This record gives sequence, structure tokens and C-alpha cells, in this order.
Amino acid sequence: MSENIVKLDYPYKREEIRALKVGDTVLITGKMFTGRDAVHKYIHDGNPVPVDLNNQIIYHCGPVVVENSDGSYEIKAAGPTTSIREEPYEWEVMRDHGIVGVIGKGGMGAKTLAACQEYGCVYFHAIGGAAQVLAEKIKSVDNVYLKEIVGSPEAIWEMSVVEFPVVVTMDSHGNSLHDEVLKHSQEVFADLIK
Repeated sequence: MSENIVKLDYPYKREEIRALKVGDTVLITGKMFTGRDAVHKYIHDGNPVPVDLNNQIIYHCGPVVVENSDGSYEIKAAGPTTSIREEPYEWEVMRDHGIVGVIGKGGMGAKTLAACQEYGCVYFHAIGGAAQVLAEKIKSVDNVYLKEIVGSPEAIWEMSVVEFPVVVTMDSHGNSLHDEVLKHSQEVFADLIK
């Protein structure tokens, strides 16, 4: 497994994404958008997307957001959501909207892995249970989309982050750390029950 620490700065470039490998630790600086179940289904159902997602990163996150008296927003907690729930939709979002990265936890399935390879995208794992620490890496909330339709946690929050820490666990070369762990676990289990 790689021991690289890579700094990924906005605007994200497809060739930089394709160079990432499973195991790389990545510090993301720049723009990212949240998007969970409701947003993915909304996009899947053919509704218009209110923001250009081309060459962007989607974070599977339902942040805890406070609205300040001046109308600005502050994110207090921003932990990752379990990503497998987006498996039916993510490959289409990669294909149709040109995203370069997805952040979440727990990994995704075969459709997403194949789409990562075909469209030059990666899956980043964020640390679950570190919602407040990750929120400290969010320097501003720049906009919010679909809040009136899907509600605050499910909305698309546009954020600027500095050195947001993630690990590549599915790359654009067809490699999946999640698959490797599953295979190894199954082998260990098979040995135990002999």
C-alpha cells in the first residue's frame, strides 16, 4: 500500500486524479460539494442540477449547519455518510456530470469502481467519528442548493476547504482497498472454520 501524501488543489485536474493510487493520503484544498441520498436520487430522476459538477468533488455528508444572524452559514460537524447507499446512482453522476472524486465512508461497489476507471474518478475515504475535526477544515460555506426541496442535511452545500484529509480507497486503475480487505477477511475466515 502507498505511503504517499498528495496535496490536491482546486481546480482539480483529471490527470492528477488519474495519478492517485489506492493508499495515497490526500489533503484537499479548494471547493467541494456535499450530496447524499436525496440529492443523488434527485439527479438520477432527471431533475436539473443547480450547479456545475464537472471536475468537482462530491462529499457524502449531511453537515450540521448553523445559520448566523447575518445570513451566513457555519458548519459545526461534517462527518462522512456511509457511501454504499449511493451505489445505484454514483456511476451515473460520474458519467453525466464529470465529477472527479467522491468522499465518504465504507467504500462503494462494482458499478462505482468500474465508473472510476472509465471516467477517471476516485473514491476517497474520510474518517468516520471525526465530524468536528473535519468541520475545522471547512473554511467557508459559499452557497447552498436544493435546501428548500430536500432539506438542510440533504442539500448540496458548496464549501471551501483547506487540507481536508482523506485516503484513496478506490482508484481509476480498477483497484479497491475495500475489495482487498474483503478478500483477505474471507481467506482468514475460511482458515478459521477448517
